[in-house]
Amino acid sequence: LGFTMQSFFIGIGAFVASWLPYMLSNWFNISNTAPEGEIPQTVKFSFYLGGIVFFLSVLWTVLRTKEYSPEELDSFEGGEGEEIRNPDEGADPVRKYLRRGVIWTLAGLVIAYPIFRFKLEKELYILAGGLALFGVLQLLSGALVSGKREKSGLVSIITDLYRMPLTMKQLAIVQFFSWFALFSMWIYTTPAVTHHLYGTSDTTSELYNEGANLVSGMFGWYNLFAAGFGLVALPFLARLTNRKITHCIALVVGGLGLASIMILGNPQHMIFSMIGVGLAWASILAMPYAILTGSLPRHKMGVYMGIFNFFIVIPQILAATILGFLVKTVFSGDSIYALLAGGISLLVAAVLVLFVKDVYRN
Repeated sequence: LGFTMQSFFIGIGAFVASWLPYMLSNWFNISNTAPEGEIPQTVKFSFYLGGIVFFLSVLWTVLRTKEYSPEELDSFEGGEGEEIRNPDEGADPVRKYLRRGVIWTLAGLVIAYPIFRFKLEKELYILAGGLALFGVLQLLSGALVSGKREKSGLVSIITDLYRMPLTMKQLAIVQFFSWFALFSMWIYTTPAVTHHLYGTSDTTSELYNEGANLVSGMFGWYNLFAAGFGLVALPFLARLTNRKITHCIALVVGGLGLASIMILGNPQHMIFSMIGVGLAWASILAMPYAILTGSLPRHKMGVYMGIFNFFIVIPQILAATILGFLVKTVFSGDSIYALLAGGISLLVAAVLVLFVKDVYRN
């Protein structure tokens, strides 16, 4: 219930945020236009308001929200089963950190060489640099363990990363494909819709801005749909089936919705695509975390929740690097294929979630 309520409030908040420029312009008569090279006042004020709300929300959470201790959580649910215990076994042998560090660092350097040699897209350096950095962090962990400092935060995080519970490892792959699809949508929907449905790539044209405004409005609608689905559809489906089946259904519907933009003839029909995307978005914000929390040892809950978010950031990096490279070189600059790739990615995630081990606490 907690995670479905999270989907509801995120959806409502995102819907309001998407329509802020419109509301500021039409309700408060704030200018929605600006000279070339400048940002409209409605957009500026939207960011200001978003920053204030974000700051106050975090402040409220820090000052007013009670955090339960592992002991209190255990008392609520009768303790942890053996299958989710993760005793502190200490750090790995130094050679493991060094071996992994060398492998990952070399992988980053090997990928960087053809990027430099053939003058490929500079964004690909982010991927190569990320791999090399991960390798360096493991080399540093090995050095810390060698110096009898295995209790350091870096060593603990790297060690816990490799010791993730099975459910978390499986969900990480599901998350990877889910968020890859989302970032492909957020990055490429505007150029895809304006080119594919409006027939223009000229960012200064009236048609392009009409398409961009449509996308902005549709993003608001899918968040509103997500709020409704999070409050009603997800709990109903979860009771009717289970959490894995619910997430699978949502991802399939979302994948078909995102891919369907490619075959639309009327831009206004995009609202039907957004219904599917809204269901997937609501489920992505709730179901993986509901499944994950049941598999984590209480004393590692915070660490593993943080590590789990790696698999939101990594797809973002790949979507901005590899997908951008593919759009420019393989798809001849036609962004609609990025949305098709996103839809397929959601369908892959839907299949993978069926193989996740879902641990139910008593």
